[in-house]
Amino acid sequence: MFARPFLTAGLACALIAGCTSAQTTPTAATAKFEPIAKACEGRDGWGDPAPPAHIYGNVYMVGTCGIVSLLITTPKGHFLIDGAIPEAATEIASNIRKLGFDPTDVRYLLNSHEHVDHAGGLAGLKRITGAKMVARAEAKDALESGDVHPSDPQKGLFDPVEGVKVDQLIGDGETLKIGNQMLTAIATPGHSPGGTSWRWTSCENGKCLKIVYADSISAVSADEYRFSDHPEYVAPLRATISKVAAIQPCDILITPHPSASALFERLAGEMPLVSPDGCAEYAAGAKTRLENRLAKEAAK
Repeated sequence: MFARPFLTAGLACALIAGCTSAQTTPTAATAKFEPIAKACEGRDGWGDPAPPAHIYGNVYMVGTCGIVSLLITTPKGHFLIDGAIPEAATEIASNIRKLGFDPTDVRYLLNSHEHVDHAGGLAGLKRITGAKMVARAEAKDALESGDVHPSDPQKGLFDPVEGVKVDQLIGDGETLKIGNQMLTAIATPGHSPGGTSWRWTSCENGKCLKIVYADSISAVSADEYRFSDHPEYVAPLRATISKVAAIQPCDILITPHPSASALFERLAGEMPLVSPDGCAEYAAGAKTRLENRLAKEAAK
């Protein structure tokens, strides 16, 4: 049984941006799955299969134990954010079906950033769903080539994977809409050049909350890379951390790695699912880790 049970009726939506009362959001058929926190206990691999999980309103986790993939449903088609690794594409599609939805109803494929653990499965999911791939211009070359940009701190860490054709570009602050559900892109470069966060409103039982899928903002790199040697890269990362900290409201924070925002623990009721300070706290942790990384490099 999920920590948050499925709803069997349409969800009411207040007349606010991204979700309107004129829209009845489809919800998954009543089903019983092993709670995701229990199913993934001791398993956090990028490809470790996980059961689907209801997060809030029309938002579902359909990824793996180590990587988030989000399904956002509407009566006129769905959004799917992130595809985990290549091998996970079929499992993500299977989780969508287990929830009672058809993967071919996914209209837009989106991405947080262009690393293999989040973008590797996009090509497979594009074939399965037939969806339109939408990304920022800064992520396009890496997504289509299947390899990271030469300036990416993680260049060389992983072998290239199958690329995915980008059908539509989106800019910072621009929106995508299916029916009355609207998602806004937030440019958040730093962890990768094309890093993108997403925000929207989802409603459940008449209560509408602002949800933020905040991209990874950690200073992670290949062993030989020194952030202190690349001030032109550190500057946008600092700006992104500040930008994420300032996102308000941020009622429900979700991150590409579930552990970065304690997603499974929150779904299990061990921690609050809703936390207005979630984005600020997430950014504060990233800022501390960046400063520690720079200090460590300076000490060598």
